[in-house]
Order: sequence, then structure tokens, then C-alpha cells
Amino acid sequence: MASGTIRYWAAAKAAAGLAEEAYAAGTLAEALDAARSRHEARPEFARVLIRCSYLVDGAPVGTRAHEAVELTDGGTVEVLPPFAGGAR
Repeated sequence: MASGTIRYWAAAKAAAGLAEEAYAAGTLAEALDAARSRHEARPEFARVLIRCSYLVDGAPVGTRAHEAVELTDGGTVEVLPPFAGGAR
């Protein structure tokens, strides 16, 4: 089991009610399940996570199964909801 930080951005930050929190998990799936449990009083949080993209230690998770994404001790998970706008 590893420990590190989950950082929430934009709508994920608003839904969680905080910018970051610690994780203690072996995989991304375990970390997200624990986060959902911690924030079960905020139903929008779970809905936002479904739409998010994730970076683990700076690397995009993409379409990999969250159960297969191992976390590192001292690592960082970035939770990125879809962003509007961008370059034209």
C-alpha cells in the first residue's frame, strides 16, 4: 500500500469541497473508492469522478483500467474534469 496526495481541479474540487487530500491505496481504483466513501455526503462528487481524466505521477491514465494503475509512495493523483474552452 502506498500513500500520497490526490489533487482535485475545477468541478472536482468544488464537488469534493477541498483541493487535495491524502490517499493510502495500492491502485488508482482503491484510492478513488476510498475518496468516494469519504465524500458520500456529497453525491455530486461521485458523478464528477465518472467524467474525469486522471494523471498519476504526471502520466496520463487514459483508457487503462483503474485497477491496473499502481500508485507510488509519495505520489500524486491529479483529478481533471473536462474543461471548457481552449485554443482556437
